[in-house]
Amino acid sequence: MDWLRVVLVVLLALAVALALALLVRHLWRERRAGRWPLPRVHPLRPGLPVVLAHGVLGFDEMQLADARYEYFRGVADLLQRMGAEVHRPRVPPVASVAERAARLADYVREIPRPVNLVAHSMGGLDARYAIARLGLSDHVATLTTIGTPHLGTPLADLGATLLAGLGIRRLLGFFGLEIEAFFDLSSERAARFNEEVHDEPGVTYFSVVGTAPEPAKVHPLLVAPERYLRGLAGANDGLVPGASQGWGEVLAELRADHFAQIGWSRHFNAGALYRDLLRELRERGF
Repeated sequence: MDWLRVVLVVLLALAVALALALLVRHLWRERRAGRWPLPRVHPLRPGLPVVLAHGVLGFDEMQLADARYEYFRGVADLLQRMGAEVHRPRVPPVASVAERAARLADYVREIPRPVNLVAHSMGGLDARYAIARLGLSDHVATLTTIGTPHLGTPLADLGATLLAGLGIRRLLGFFGLEIEAFFDLSSERAARFNEEVHDEPGVTYFSVVGTAPEPAKVHPLLVAPERYLRGLAGANDGLVPGASQGWGEVLAELRADHFAQIGWSRHFNAGALYRDLLRELRERGF
């Protein structure tokens, strides 16, 4: 019915406007408060380039008013000061893993040397798909996933049910808007993904597992989902259960929520995480 479609579009527009308003408010507060202190760094011997792959709803960087914001907040500058060549691709924020992976693969193929892929959240699934299904294994030496829902997340299960049940998915499809990301992060899709997407023997797989610290140090936007997930799946980072994040060799287990893992917290020094990660890769010959 036409009137129902109009109502749904209006409600969706209001929800998007609210989400953007909360994001801008958060970015402004973070800018005023400053970020984590820069850790001491020492230049390392030259190694392979580092590619930072963002997660769902992510970006490489964006400009708001006179301020520039990075998804991996301050990480590129830090790694460059350590002597690394750093790349930050941008892929469609809410598209399917397959579409996002295709864009990531196109970007990485333009880099003349094999790379160390460091991927946060859904970016880890994009990277695994690109390596195994799109022939990117010859271009990637290592993949390190951080906070990635390799086994899915109950939040996506809930979201997929609501999006499909309320007809929002069909409505958005009518307007040419794809939101497959939220379905690809579900437990059911993840199980199928892991059956079909296998690790490539020429690539070394690492992961970092993060779980939320005490409630006072959890980002305000993650407090409610962290509590919800805790009742269903135990320790989690506010979006992804800890049990879902391990893949390959686990290099570190952190007390850091999903946003803190990429530098968006004053309670966790993400710079030290990426500094130590780069050191580990260099020591292993990457």
